[in-house]
Amino acid sequence: MSNVRNFTDLTGRVAVVVGGTSGLGRVMAIGMAQAGADVVVTGRRDSLVNEVAGEIEAAGRQTLRQTADVLDRASLDSLRDSVLAKFGHIDVLLNAAGRTVRKPTVDQSVDEFKSIMDTNLTGTLISCQCFYPALVASGRGRVINIASLSSFVSLKEVAAYAASKSGVLSLTKSLAIEWAPKGVNVNAIAPGVYRTELNAALLDGTDRGREFLLRTPMKRFGKPDELIGAAVLLASDAASFITGECITVDGGFLCSGVNS
Repeated sequence: MSNVRNFTDLTGRVAVVVGGTSGLGRVMAIGMAQAGADVVVTGRRDSLVNEVAGEIEAAGRQTLRQTADVLDRASLDSLRDSVLAKFGHIDVLLNAAGRTVRKPTVDQSVDEFKSIMDTNLTGTLISCQCFYPALVASGRGRVINIASLSSFVSLKEVAAYAASKSGVLSLTKSLAIEWAPKGVNVNAIAPGVYRTELNAALLDGTDRGREFLLRTPMKRFGKPDELIGAAVLLASDAASFITGECITVDGGFLCSGVNS
């Protein structure tokens, strides 16, 4: 009889993915379901919530369908209560809601700057506050925030996004030390450059895309499902002594110096 244990098995865990109806959040939500977790995704559009919920159920896991807005605390409270009513506990919170606009900083309005900060940073704070009691009650609570390469280095003409994601990383560290005594681990994932339908036109055959590839030692863009491993790790028992950290999944971009 084998005594091998899978430390990244998420069977029995319940995960909520805020901003999990599209992009990389969606991919990580499905990945956690494939690793055994029951996963609830939320966003503002019913059609997308239903679509991803169907994929989770197709993976053999349970979910529920309910929209929420990351900037509407009441909607997140309602979602939390619905998840607790159905499953009895919440073990993992993944904050993946985010937006960006590329524009020279001198031309960006204060309102637009605030809007990006609100969604990416304030929204992460609201979500963490909302789910905190349930994560403490879990006894093995995990928060996974989505940082960015721009949490560490500057990317041209996305100052609001960079400021917000630097804030997300700082918030992650602050919550990690505050919540560690309560048994809640708080970490972040910083994705590198991943080619998706939304950004393909900005990357393919452009100077920006060529520069990203030049600075990436692996000489390619990431594949969205390459983020699943980091998400599953941080949600699992394998990360029981990891908190306040940021796992960068970037093909070597941040460590890159001279590549030729």
